[in-house]
Amino acid sequence: MTQRIEDYALIGDLQTAALVGMDGSIDWLCLPRFDSAACFAALLGTEDNGHWRLAPKGAGRCSSRGYLGASLVLETVWETRTGTVRVLDFMPQRDEAPDVVRIVEGVSGTVEMSSVLRLRFDYGHIVPWVRRVDGHRVAVAGPDSIWLRSEPEVRTWGQQFSTASAFDVAEGEKVAFVMTWHPSHEERPGQIDPHEALRHTLEDWEEWASRCTYQGPYRDAVLRSLITLKAMTYAPTGGIVAAVTTSLPEELGGVRNWDYRFCWLRDSTLTLGALLSAGYVDEAAEWRDWLLRAVAGDPADLQIMYGLAGERRLPEAELPWLRGYAGSAPVRTGNAAVDQLQIDVYGEVIDSLYLAREAGLPAQRHAWNLQLSLLGFLESTWRQPDEGLWEVRGPRRHFTHSKVMAWVAADRAVRTMEDDPSLPGDVNRWRRMRDEVHRDVCEKGYDPVRNTFTQSYGSKELDAAVLLMLRFGFLPPDDPRAIGTVDAIREELSHNGFIRRYSTEGVSVDGLPGDEGTFLVCSFWMADALLMTGRVKEARELFERLLTLTNDVGLLAEEYEASSGRQLGNYPQAFSHIGLVNTAMLLERELEHEQVTTAG
Repeated sequence: MTQRIEDYALIGDLQTAALVGMDGSIDWLCLPRFDSAACFAALLGTEDNGHWRLAPKGAGRCSSRGYLGASLVLETVWETRTGTVRVLDFMPQRDEAPDVVRIVEGVSGTVEMSSVLRLRFDYGHIVPWVRRVDGHRVAVAGPDSIWLRSEPEVRTWGQQFSTASAFDVAEGEKVAFVMTWHPSHEERPGQIDPHEALRHTLEDWEEWASRCTYQGPYRDAVLRSLITLKAMTYAPTGGIVAAVTTSLPEELGGVRNWDYRFCWLRDSTLTLGALLSAGYVDEAAEWRDWLLRAVAGDPADLQIMYGLAGERRLPEAELPWLRGYAGSAPVRTGNAAVDQLQIDVYGEVIDSLYLAREAGLPAQRHAWNLQLSLLGFLESTWRQPDEGLWEVRGPRRHFTHSKVMAWVAADRAVRTMEDDPSLPGDVNRWRRMRDEVHRDVCEKGYDPVRNTFTQSYGSKELDAAVLLMLRFGFLPPDDPRAIGTVDAIREELSHNGFIRRYSTEGVSVDGLPGDEGTFLVCSFWMADALLMTGRVKEARELFERLLTLTNDVGLLAEEYEASSGRQLGNYPQAFSHIGLVNTAMLLERELEHEQVTTAG
């Protein structure tokens, strides 16, 4: 039976990540990077596409699980008829090669354990050749090689193209498994001590978590979201992936299945804001530097997304041998949206660099020159239709949100030059552009009869993305048009109390068949908009309802399907966790404002 998306927990080493189910099975892992081919792909197929299950013999779902403190070390507990056992799963930050460590500890009585390791390289497509070397099991196929060992050594045997083992664990006993990947043409990497690795991994995460400056009422949820965002960071470059998975569906059985293991520019503004507001200046600086490297070059060639190190070619392909999660095909790798025109990303890049400057990150002269170059291109491009924030695969339109972000680009340039008149550039030129974009949006993107901004010029459809005009300061929060837009979106796009990104009924703007759940980040945006328009109680109620959607270990996917009570879409989703952090921060500032006002 397919596990629910929210039945998975995350472990990772800041270069890749694995998903561990409530039954003790690792069903997704790409090695050596987030965007590499998976060696465990059961998540998108069957067990024969690769997994590693470690659990009591005959057991089903675990009794309980959770992370140890503020870490990414997962503790899974089974209470059986003969005793209680726990498994600690983690990936230590690598010195040389990526390792998956699984430590079994007897808590009480004696428990018979079972391990089945079924390796399948290239997304479940290739069955490796497995041999025994010096007490290790070694799997090799093409460029991939994986070594499995245990301490103390337990008996293993081949079984239906997998490596199986069975052993008893009594109270106080420990058995550790270490699985290590390395290129098949290279020497085997050095062995790690699993117990020392556990100690260091806990210390690393606890030290990182201790730097979080947020101490508000939602600290546990905020800190877990920040840890998740950190886990989705590719440490060598500072890039942050949108999710660690590909092709988890937006509708069960549907075709809205995309690869999110890349770095989207539009995430940059909200990511930087979340990191900076929580005190993570180093991570914000690394993300800023990744951004500058990725977008360097001809402004006309700016992409909406890049690879982990700034790679530009992300060709989309389908994997027909995988049936898809819950039969949701096709399974895709790469993302064809990389070639779309999305005007909003210019505003998001420039706003990111403005935020970094405001936060006191060291100014870089070439960063300002890059912004001037981007502005020059945007000045001649913003009037064009585009595919917009939601990467529609239908006809291009004049999306209102895209135009608002063009205004943001010009506005942040003006503010930067007003703060530092020594910078080169014509501030009046950008003031004129800012004013022209603002007039254009207010004339063509606003429906005076319904008192709301619409999804695109001349359309009747609404779009949750236009809520962001409040966060970015396009209109003051007391403007009747802003209040009317919030009310209209809440009325027309609400579904069981949460917010859809746009309507998919009738002829959908995105050119795709089928439906989808409610995008979680849109509901966080609604909470922000309610808060900024003075409806604090409603904002807090919506936010706290959203918190109930996190799974038992605090993770969120991209969407939520209220009718079934299930999470949908790629997982965990950076956008959702960024939304959680930013809304919590806004609520905290409002609380501080109320306290100051009351004290005064």
